[in-house]
This record gives sequence, structure tokens and C-alpha cells, in this order.
Amino acid sequence: MRMLAVLAAMTLMLGACADRDKRVYFDGKYYPTKAKRVKGDRESFVVNVRRASQGIAGAREAGRHGGIKYCIETFGYSEIDWIVGPDDAATADATQSRGNLVLKGRCRVWE
Repeated sequence: MRMLAVLAAMTLMLGACADRDKRVYFDGKYYPTKAKRVKGDRESFVVNVRRASQGIAGAREAGRHGGIKYCIETFGYSEIDWIVGPDDAATADATQSRGNLVLKGRCRVWE
């Protein structure tokens, strides 16, 4: 029983290391991102960038990366029509009080 607990703990530790190796840094900082589709429209999405208070420039690029990743994984294309995008001057004002940046876009799907 004790050996099983040790093996489970080692597996969890190795899994956490692998996730850290996959992190993408912007301006030397890590900005966790999560992109979700808008209900009823898979092409439209919202990217939430946490820790935007570390630096808005890095947060914008992390958001761009999150949007591109969403479109590629969902449709196989990286083209985006941004509604509130990383290059908009208004994105600095889009930072929420909890230190998050929210970007919105739509994947450009070729037909």
C-alpha cells in the first residue's frame, strides 16, 4: 500500500514538471491563458489572460497566442478577426480588476 502511494506521488510530480516545460513565456513572464468558444458559435471565442498586471504587452501577446492556438486546434487555421484584439489601444482598459485581460475574436475559416 505504501509503495502504491509513493508511485502515485512520483507520477503527479513528473506530470507537473512536464506541464512546466510546455509553458510559453512573454517578456520573460508566464501568463496563463484559457480560450473558450462563445456558446452557439464555435468560430467566436474569448481568451482570458491571467496575471495581466505583470505587464500589458506580455499579456497581449499571450492572448494573441491563446487565440491562434484555439483556432488552429479547432479549425486548422490561424487567421483571426479580432473584436477586442491584442493590437487595440482599448485592450489596456480591458484589464479587469482581478488582473485579467479579456480578448475576443472570431476564427476566419476558409471554405
